[in-house]
Amino acid sequence: MLEARLGAAILMWMLAWSWAESAIGVNWGTVSLHKLKPSTVVDLLKDNKIPKVKLFEAEADVLKALMGSGIQVMVGIPNEMLPLLSSSPSASDLWVRQNISAYMGKGGADIRYVAVGNEPFLTSYNGQYQNLVMPAIQNLQQSIVKANLASYIKLVVPCNADAYESTLPSQGAFRPELTQIMTQLVQFLNSNGAPFIVNIYPFLSLYDNGDFPQDYAFFEGTTHPVTDGNNVYTNAFDGNYDTLVAALSKLGYGQMPIVIGEIGWPSDGAIGANISAAKVFNQGLINHVISNKGTPLRPNAPPMDIYIFSLLDEGAKSTLPGNFERHWGIFSFDGQSKYPLNLGLGNKELKNAKHVDYLPSRWCVASPSSDAQNVANHMRIACSVADCTTLNYGGSCNGIGEKGNISYAFNSYYQLQMQDSRSCNFDGLGMITFRDPSVGNCRFLVGVTDKGSDSSGSQIACECWVLVAFFIIQTIFSL
Repeated sequence: MLEARLGAAILMWMLAWSWAESAIGVNWGTVSLHKLKPSTVVDLLKDNKIPKVKLFEAEADVLKALMGSGIQVMVGIPNEMLPLLSSSPSASDLWVRQNISAYMGKGGADIRYVAVGNEPFLTSYNGQYQNLVMPAIQNLQQSIVKANLASYIKLVVPCNADAYESTLPSQGAFRPELTQIMTQLVQFLNSNGAPFIVNIYPFLSLYDNGDFPQDYAFFEGTTHPVTDGNNVYTNAFDGNYDTLVAALSKLGYGQMPIVIGEIGWPSDGAIGANISAAKVFNQGLINHVISNKGTPLRPNAPPMDIYIFSLLDEGAKSTLPGNFERHWGIFSFDGQSKYPLNLGLGNKELKNAKHVDYLPSRWCVASPSSDAQNVANHMRIACSVADCTTLNYGGSCNGIGEKGNISYAFNSYYQLQMQDSRSCNFDGLGMITFRDPSVGNCRFLVGVTDKGSDSSGSQIACECWVLVAFFIIQTIFSL
């Protein structure tokens, strides 16, 4: 009965909703060392008139903060949950009740999509999740139907662009080992009116391939255009997008809507990852999208939906792909814009987060008497806990000298320890200063006190264990 009432409320809400779609959204990741309160981030989204947000996890505090905001939400399911959700309809029912139904209804969160996995067909996974996607989707679809939400919420699968390949866009095709599952996936998406979600990263093409023409990654024109029959491609985005269009056409779904789930440019941590390049790429991308020019294979198409990666820097992300992984945000970790950017949503430039509670303006630096030879171990320890990626080659703090490197590492650790004076000791090698040691573009951070999302990680872990325990109990009683 409760689910029926919820479904009726959602239906009324749908009828009253204006379905005018805006093209620009953002990814909100929370793998951060210094987390803002979710309510602060939601206010940041609203102040910048950002109408869509993509989440990587169903975090309770984040979803609660989004309730009543009017922001459209895509909720993600981690790949690690696919084995359970693909094998247990009951676990799927429980996940939908706990993470979708619980936050919807009048005054609730406007959840439009559930992303089943995140790039599950990535070649580096070696097929680990490949055969779990469709069973998980089928179970989740049944669960959404039971919750009377199937007419409102669409299941999607964000795919990396390595799911397809070609030498020219018009020859695009899905990887041979994915042909069968991609056929099943696009048939499901088409029958449910859902788009194909793809993540496109021209930066990674440039980063991974020294022969990749740098200007082809941007939208300013190129001296290395790609000619494909009568079509000429002057930027990597259009070429990649049309490769997917061709791949979908080979399966008989050439007109399927495509949403860009992730796209952006990092501002630090590697050669080519800097504020200037990030600004040029993201502004060029936005202007390109809102121009309604489309691509050579889809000219004059309606504005495509894109989710910029990302909203905020995430200083706790893995650096295995590269140190740039922690620097994709158009805002720094504390919600302060890195560069002027017009999202095409009404504001001519980004507005900073308001009411951020910072720690006092003090920093930990290397004392004048410190011997650089004796601090190597302390630096390693500090940087194993804190984020020191800007010190690496190509980073914004790479050129501040040996003593500056020591100070940066010490301060990063000190701020992470909430400025506990003991954390600046380093066997007498550190000292606290009230003078900002930032140099040029190298910013020595001051931490924030409103670490309002600290419980989210444990909430996610708890959610996973609840589902696992539920599955185990169900299995025992079925014996």
